[in-house]
Amino acid sequence: MNRHCHLFLIALLSLPATQSSAQQAPSSHVLVIGIDGTRCDALMAAETPHIDRLIAEGAFSETTKILGTRYQGNNTVSGPGWSSFLTGVWADKHGVNDNSFEGRNYDHFPHFFARLKEAFPGAQTASFVDWEPIDQYIVSQADTRKVYPAEGAEDYVAKDEVITKDVCEFLAESAPHAINVYLGAIDETGHHYGFHPSVEAYRKAIETVDSQIGRILSTVRARTTYANENWLVIISTDHGGRGVSHGDGHKVPEINTTFLIVSGQAAKRGLIDQPTFVVDVPATALAHLGVAFDPKWELDGKPVGLATTAEPEAGQ
Repeated sequence: MNRHCHLFLIALLSLPATQSSAQQAPSSHVLVIGIDGTRCDALMAAETPHIDRLIAEGAFSETTKILGTRYQGNNTVSGPGWSSFLTGVWADKHGVNDNSFEGRNYDHFPHFFARLKEAFPGAQTASFVDWEPIDQYIVSQADTRKVYPAEGAEDYVAKDEVITKDVCEFLAESAPHAINVYLGAIDETGHHYGFHPSVEAYRKAIETVDSQIGRILSTVRARTTYANENWLVIISTDHGGRGVSHGDGHKVPEINTTFLIVSGQAAKRGLIDQPTFVVDVPATALAHLGVAFDPKWELDGKPVGLATTAEPEAGQ
């Protein structure tokens, strides 16, 4: 083979790879933000202009359940809460019933990034958290993984601020399709001062997180490619709280009932007129990203709050 034919063959072979790479990435983008331990009534009582804007520009539920109707064997704490939030299945499947993470079954019921990567291997994903077990046990298939271990309310306040700064820098410099952000200071403040809208420190913690969310959203909207990226923002929590705790909250609405925000161009407007659950978070994110659900995944969650996506029933 002469040199010219050889070069032509190399160019020809490289062309499908380039096209394939583009086809292997979703055309939409999603930002999932988990704000630990946030009561819905306290969220409504706090001054939260950025979250208020998301609610006004999207779908909202103030009756989102952290436990399913089929299985309620897990404690109402962060381990099972974030496992359900990030995998889309309840604890009888993902196996986490408390904060020990014993019995975890993420190989069969993984973080939703793994499902995204199955459908779109070229999808770029990132995770930023300051409750270390989320990164240690749950997160999978993230191209960028950053963890900022924290201990105590003041440390979580500081680490939430570092996360916000790093997420903004990442969004300004990278091209992610799915981002998971966890902020833990609200929960730690509730444990220290009390989970209640009348507790000033708790409200102030919510307001601080709202300002951090505002900075992240401003960075998203400032992206030069923003108009063509179809961003969806999903915000929820793992549980509420009462007193200074949230354990054993199976019959306590202040603990087991939270909120869900689904906001963006692809979202419906107004209150979500169906029951919602924390397992709906990954299902909604995946549906927005164009991922076809495989029955073998046995998802308990369903897409909610989207304007055009069919919302099939799931096993709650």
